[in-house]
Amino acid sequence: MNFPARILFLLTLLFAGNRFGSAADPASRVALLYAQQRWQDVVDAVPPESEHPADLDYYRGMALARLERWADAEEAFKAGQRKAPRDKRFPLELAGVAFKRKDLARAREAIQTALRLDPGDAYANDFLATLYVLNENLPAALKYWNRVEKPRIENLRVEPQPRVNPVLLDHAFAFSPASLLRLEDFWTTEARLRELNIFPRFRFELLPAAGSNFDLLFHPVERNGWGDGALGGLLSLLRGTPYQTITPEFYNLERSAVNVTSLFRWDAQKRRALAAVSAPLHGKPAWRYQVYVDGRKENWDLSRTFHLGLVPLSGLNLERIEAGAGIQSAVNGKFAWQAGVNLTDRGFRGPVPPASLLSRVFTGGLSLAYRAGADYNLLRLPEHRLTLDSGGSWELGRLFAPSFHAFTKLQGSLAFHWDPRPRGEDYEITARYRAGKTLGSVPFDELFILGVERDNDLWLRGHIGTQDGKKGSAPLGRDYLLLNWEMDKTVYVNSFVTIKAGPLLDGGRIYGESQGFGSERWLVDPGVQCKVGILGALRLVISYGKDLRSGRNAFYTMVMPTGGQRQ
Repeated sequence: MNFPARILFLLTLLFAGNRFGSAADPASRVALLYAQQRWQDVVDAVPPESEHPADLDYYRGMALARLERWADAEEAFKAGQRKAPRDKRFPLELAGVAFKRKDLARAREAIQTALRLDPGDAYANDFLATLYVLNENLPAALKYWNRVEKPRIENLRVEPQPRVNPVLLDHAFAFSPASLLRLEDFWTTEARLRELNIFPRFRFELLPAAGSNFDLLFHPVERNGWGDGALGGLLSLLRGTPYQTITPEFYNLERSAVNVTSLFRWDAQKRRALAAVSAPLHGKPAWRYQVYVDGRKENWDLSRTFHLGLVPLSGLNLERIEAGAGIQSAVNGKFAWQAGVNLTDRGFRGPVPPASLLSRVFTGGLSLAYRAGADYNLLRLPEHRLTLDSGGSWELGRLFAPSFHAFTKLQGSLAFHWDPRPRGEDYEITARYRAGKTLGSVPFDELFILGVERDNDLWLRGHIGTQDGKKGSAPLGRDYLLLNWEMDKTVYVNSFVTIKAGPLLDGGRIYGESQGFGSERWLVDPGVQCKVGILGALRLVISYGKDLRSGRNAFYTMVMPTGGQRQ
């Protein structure tokens, strides 16, 4: 064979080798078939579950996906993942297959596996964020989008347009249009909107805009005048009538988020009149001040809770009037603080113990107190819809009476909240641990109470705080430990009513034996409860708890506005 013929022969062999691959290099041949989009030939060339390299499983899975044979594609990618567990391609493609099969939960699991192998993968972060948007979990989407400097907000739209001053509302947003929406700014915005106290409910929605940008749509439900619409306002006013109470409230006066709230109770055993005014400080949504006056005239029966037995305290009368002012600030989405001062005058009538050290707790007179507190988010996992929050408060006061010195009250809390489902409000689990301690001599009305009562927030739901309408049947003391746990399951929903029900468990102990109060042992109260939401404006809570120590049962009802306080 002459020289030109040899050159031609060698070039022919080289071309054939590059085109078809050699028998000893099946990966090159399969890659060529894949590049030529010969999907079925790729599938035929790579037998399932054999000892070939993981790369061939990848080509087989990709070809099967092109043929929309999703189950077979999934098996091919799983085979490759078993051979190469550190190769992120396999969980990424498994996520794609699961997405095509509309199995968003498995798609999320697969993408999270890929991100554990390479947290900075732009495609994986973008894919996972998109999955969370489909589940209406915007905070989780922002967490992963922010890793790749997304999403960019083209416009901020508000629908329906609220009545509040647009400048004040604009200051509540910690981000601006034509910028990157960061998760920290989103949480700060939510905190400022809540601080305005005129939006009982709101939500955000991302809408596609030009290019890869988005518009952010803010959907608020706004309180104006005496409530959320005429019917909502009437329900809010009359929600306490079963308990001989009305609650006149006026919101967003002068379109400036100035709110006036009040409560009038004509119950002969526990009369009360409360009025409060709150507003943003200097037009800043992150700051809010409040001034209030609170007057009470209450009858107390302490025959079950005062243990010294010197006098049967079944007819104690407390008259108390308190005036105060405070300020609070939502610094950002993780931290908030409060501070205030109050002046209180109280007096006691009825069978109080004779003059002795034991009667100091029933001393009346004028007191001045300063209080401060802070709340801090310890943990927030938006992809799991889980939060852990902490809080603490400190109060320094002085009763202006002979032989009384300054007193201090300290309280701390941990609150856990978890929505196990990826979207919606099907299940909800909450737990809260609280503790309090008192230093120095305090008057009777400054003691802590563990029990269900509308003027108390330390709920032990197997212990009712009143007997025959009189306060005093729940344990009182200077120090306490309290744990509340509950689980709610949505059992019925329509456009007017939402019903949730589930078990609860409370446990606690209150101390103060040196002054005749307290509980001798831990108190444990299991039970059940039902929550009925009405028109999105009110929530009726019906609870049943059992005191395992005494065997007594406690059935209690309460009504509160959505996102508001009990009545």
